[in-house]
Formats: sequence, C-alpha cells, structure tokens
Amino acid sequence: MAKEMMYGEAMAAAIVEEMQRDADVVFYGQNMAMTERDPMLKMFGRNRIRIVPISETAEIGIAVGAAVTGLRPIVELWMSEFMLVAMDQVLNEAPRLRYMSGGQVKVPLVLKAGYGFAAGWGGQHSNCIYHTMMGIPGLKVALPSTPADAKGLMAASIRDNNPVVYLHHYMLTLDTGEVPEGEHIVPFGVADIKRAGSDVTIVATGWMVKKSLAAAEQLAREGISAEVIDPRTLAPLDVDTIVKSVKKTGRLVLVDQAPRHSSAAAIIAAEVAEKGFEHLRAPITMVTALDASVPYSEPLESYLLPNEDKIAHAVRSVVTERVMRA
Repeated sequence: MAKEMMYGEAMAAAIVEEMQRDADVVFYGQNMAMTERDPMLKMFGRNRIRIVPISETAEIGIAVGAAVTGLRPIVELWMSEFMLVAMDQVLNEAPRLRYMSGGQVKVPLVLKAGYGFAAGWGGQHSNCIYHTMMGIPGLKVALPSTPADAKGLMAASIRDNNPVVYLHHYMLTLDTGEVPEGEHIVPFGVADIKRAGSDVTIVATGWMVKKSLAAAEQLAREGISAEVIDPRTLAPLDVDTIVKSVKKTGRLVLVDQAPRHSSAAAIIAAEVAEKGFEHLRAPITMVTALDASVPYSEPLESYLLPNEDKIAHAVRSVVTERVMRA
C-alpha cells in the first residue's frame, strides 16, 4: 500500500520507523527536542532524541565515536554548509576507520543536511557541495528527489554500516508523492529511470530531476523523447544504467545545480566519455550553475541556476547536433 506524503514527511517517517525497529538508532542535532511536547521526544525519550550545542565539530565527532561503539546515530545538521567546519571528521575520520581497522570497526552514521536553497538565501546557504564528498573512499552520498526515494534512501542510510551523507533539497520539502507504507528500502548505487525516452538521455540530481521532467514534458510536445535518469546516490554511482541509456539514445545532457567545475555532472561526463564514447552521436552537454556564488537577488539567482528552459535548449542543441561519426 502507498500513501500520499510530503518529501519532508517521508524522511521523518523513515527515521521513526527505523528507531522503532532498532533500539541502537539515536537522533540528535540543533533545535531538536526543545520542549517536552516534542512528539519524537515523547516517543523515544531523551536517551535517543537530544538537542546539542551549536558545534558541528562536536556533533559529528560524537557521532563517529557513538557509531564505533555500536550505536547508529543520525545527526540533524540542517544545512550542508554547516558541515564545512567539521570536514576533518566528515572526510578524513569517519570514512577511513573501517578501512584502517581492516574491517574490524564499523561506522554506521547518517549526516542529514539540507542543500541548494534557491529562494534568496544568498551565497552561504544555497550551495551544492556534494562534489567534495562523492570521491571520498568509504563515504556514501545520497540525494533523493522524490518522497518515496526520500524515505527509502533514509532507511537504507540508517541500516548501512558506513557513514552516509544524506542530502535533502530544500525546494523539494513540501513536494508530495506516493510513498510505500511500512518498510521501504532504496538500495545504494541503483539509479532510477524517472521517464523513459529514446532520443536523448537526461541525467539530473535532486531538485533538477523535477526541472528535467518538466523540460521533458515540454520537449515531448515538440516530438523529442527524453529519458530522465536520477542516480539517487552519487557514491556509489550507477554508471552502468547511464551508459546503457546513452547506448540507446546516443545523446547525453547532464543537469546539476552545482557550479560547472565542482559538479557531479563533470564526474558523470568523464565516466560516460570513458565507458560509452562510441555510443555518442553528439557531444555531452552539461547544464549547471555558473561558476559563481549564488546571489541574493532573485533575478540574478535565476540567471545563475539551471531551469526548464535551459535544459530544453540544451536538449534541442544535442538532438540537432551533426552526427559525430558515420
């Protein structure tokens, strides 16, 4: 059975269900359990739901230690940028311990944070910094784009024995969709074809999946059939599904809210260039943010970031591109 749920609601449902299933799951962060009326505090008590001081270094350091001792901490960090002051713990400590102990130590923790707030929040709160994390051995990165994936990837993240950076896009928080009731797990490293197509492959992440689907609808009215793929996780990355689609369509457009030269799109482009170049009938095209800080001004913000029209324009350009090889 499925239930209509908001994206943010689906994440919360997964956390509650996993905490009910496993007594080792703990959830803490800033601005949590601030009063005795907090519903999760009532359900699980202060041993498992806690408010913490404003110190991301301490929050994540505690999580690493707690995970090593057998707990499964979820840290509510609110904004991905807040992790930047604790990048030693995120990139250099948590992901390395299992490898350095020869697998004797497990580090099952989830760093939950919002990202990409494109609503006038300016340069320090609107970023997509997942490129800094997706190439770190031992660290997994999830970016759900739908309520169902938000629930399924959160459950998978909590159950994983490795540290996971779980990034949820602010602009999707109130989006609604069908979400399976009860246990729902979305496996890491398995991309999802959100829309089938035959003329061009569009690979998009997070909020850009929604934008790409809207562009695909627009293009369909023009007779262009676009296949839209959501990797869902960037580490591990399902390259095989993307290459298989490119083999069918011969064209690839990558859509990413991150700046061009610090994007997941650039990594995916490199993978397809190496593993699927012979299938391409047009150059790979990337639709990304410009290499600039996100401005506070709404018109400038719109100019900087990808949108449906920019995606559609890129698709038209590759569909009409001269065939690369006879």
